[in-house]
Amino acid sequence: MKIYNSLSRQIEEIVPIKEGRVGMYTCGPTVYSTVTIGNWRTYVLADWLVRALQYLGLEVSYVMNITDVGHLTGDNLGDADTGEDRLEKAAKRERKTAWQVAQAYTDEFLEGFAEFNLSKPMVFCKATDHIKEQIELIKKIEEKGFAYRISDGVYFDVKAFEAAGSKYGELSNLTEIKEGARVEANPEKRDKRDFALWKFSPKNGKRDMEWESPWGVGFPGWHIECSAMGMKYLGEQFDIHVGGEDLRSTHHPNEIAQSEASTGKGPFVKYWVHGAFLLVDGGRMGKSLGNAYSLNDLREKGFGAMDLKYFYLSGHYRKQLNFTWEALKAASEARGKLVRMLSGYKKGSERTNLREDKLKKINDYRERFLQAIGDDLNMPEALAVVWEVVKSNVADYDKYDLILDFDEVLGLDLRKSLERLSEEQAPEELIKMLEERNRLREEKKWEEADEVRERIEKQGWKVEDDGEESRLVRRR
Repeated sequence: MKIYNSLSRQIEEIVPIKEGRVGMYTCGPTVYSTVTIGNWRTYVLADWLVRALQYLGLEVSYVMNITDVGHLTGDNLGDADTGEDRLEKAAKRERKTAWQVAQAYTDEFLEGFAEFNLSKPMVFCKATDHIKEQIELIKKIEEKGFAYRISDGVYFDVKAFEAAGSKYGELSNLTEIKEGARVEANPEKRDKRDFALWKFSPKNGKRDMEWESPWGVGFPGWHIECSAMGMKYLGEQFDIHVGGEDLRSTHHPNEIAQSEASTGKGPFVKYWVHGAFLLVDGGRMGKSLGNAYSLNDLREKGFGAMDLKYFYLSGHYRKQLNFTWEALKAASEARGKLVRMLSGYKKGSERTNLREDKLKKINDYRERFLQAIGDDLNMPEALAVVWEVVKSNVADYDKYDLILDFDEVLGLDLRKSLERLSEEQAPEELIKMLEERNRLREEKKWEEADEVRERIEKQGWKVEDDGEESRLVRRR
């Protein structure tokens, strides 16, 4: 399988460090608020990558972190070492403790994670559960001469790292990693690129989340958690690291620097995979703009996680994708049609011995699907193959098997959708009304047929005509 590596800036064949086994880490949510549909796109990307690797026969050791401390608001302004802790700020806003806020939004995230049918990691690792590991890692960095202490915390020394022969910032998509233009530079830092490993608690107050350390009471910097937890569960070097493209500028370069400084080994990660931003109505998404939609917003309009996941399939993960409610509706309708087509295949088909030409056609579809997912995870092309199968003259039973096999990668949980569809079969009375409507249409009694359709719709169902076939579909 080939994937675009942000580190080398080219598409590369994935060659695992350990033959047959891939170690993969995904940067998960900061649990201070509800996860947006932009965030979910990154987690769905990670899901597809895990599924594709497993489909190709590889064992995947998968880890995702949950940031519940240390991510400061200054990150929005260009310097992740300034501002308030997001969890502490949310606690003040919601009049709860930071621990309560973290737990509530973690639970909400995990509910959405299940609704998206995402591949469950072998561990969801919380930053607050790994304070010991983070302190030990900072101590190693300090012992090797790559850390120093100033009034507000312990910082990583980028110049010392470079003086030792290492390169800093190769992964970044910025021409120069620097402090944000909207935040005042910290005059105590030796270099503007230096970043916090441990932050001290304020002297005039007590935080909800703070710990004793060799340097004083405080909390870990945002970047250190991913290095500490990644190395604990996947080793000092592992294969794949996934995240949103916003993490490519500073967070991930800082991960690389502190990890390689502590171990003396490189590369920390072989392949860095970044998903592009999600646009909304052609512009950026933001809470201040009122368009940072969540799963709850989708549910209020009658859509679900699987509708959104199908929508994500319409764009390549490295390209910006434009979300509109009209596009989501189209995705929902297409997914619903696919499920109904599959339902029809399952009911009325029996396997027969395949002629050589039909067997070749099935194998060709399999090969094209494999080529799509193996070509930098080209999910739009993979979905196109699914619809070619639907429209083909392959036997229905084989279409059913083939599409459900492809769903091992797509992750649309089509089997569950089929189960739900069978539970929502229209009452016998409505089925007879549909048959009456079809008879009237055959007799070209259009007005009477429309009257029957209107009676059906008043019962909470709608009629979908697909060529010569008509179906009853429950309204949302």
